[in-house]
Amino acid sequence: MIEIVNIEKTAYDKFVGQFEGFVKKMTEMGNRGTNKCLGDWLDNDEVCRILRISKRTLQTLRDNGTLAYSQISHKTYYKQEDVDKVMKDVKDRKKAAAWRKPRKVSKAKADNEDV
Repeated sequence: MIEIVNIEKTAYDKFVGQFEGFVKKMTEMGNRGTNKCLGDWLDNDEVCRILRISKRTLQTLRDNGTLAYSQISHKTYYKQEDVDKVMKDVKDRKKAAAWRKPRKVSKAKADNEDV
């Protein structure tokens, strides 16, 4: 059996407006976590694997401010772009260190130069 309920047009319009506002707010709340500009977040194990470092070294990078992080419920997260920056910095330091190292000269070669 179908029931028919009659209401005034102004009451109906008010109800529809409130319902549309509710739907809009719920849609906004649902979209909060899908913001693409936030990027991917990595946990400790992923960062250690990517950088090939120990958890203690990772702690040192956090402590000295080399690597930015966020902590949620006792779990630490890192942005991918921050990890990439640390990787680039490490590569640059290795290149600079390679240029500063004195080249080893074999003893035979050094003896020939003395002659």
